[in-house]
Amino acid sequence: METRQECGPLLKQINDEMRKNANNALRAKDLTLTQLEALIQLEQAPEGQHSLKELEQILHVAQSTAAGIMSRLEQKGYVEGFGDAGDRRIKLVRITPAGVECVRTALHHRAEAEERLLSGLTEAERNIFYMLLQKVRNSL
Repeated sequence: METRQECGPLLKQINDEMRKNANNALRAKDLTLTQLEALIQLEQAPEGQHSLKELEQILHVAQSTAAGIMSRLEQKGYVEGFGDAGDRRIKLVRITPAGVECVRTALHHRAEAEERLLSGLTEAERNIFYMLLQKVRNSL
């Protein structure tokens, strides 16, 4: 009888290991992956800012969670919160220069981790692997 190969457990193991390594690296900066994702989103946004409501949607979290994330990032000096001049009910969040530097450092570490992950593959295999990952993701 032929044994069926399952990719789900392998994907989970890869994800778990990468997540563990990322969390260990971020712990030195007292950050979580979600906080880093918020900083990345702000760094890539026009003018380096989003409304708190937009961040809730981008991060797929509740309003209270988004507010907590931003509060902790503000305490660390990575973001600054302020009100919208046109509508005081809207809370805006802008990344600071310290936040931008934090993102650049974290993205450098992420690139190094990805390089370690793919180190056993040739360039051609990497291209095929990436293409196949995109194809699987697009089918979801």
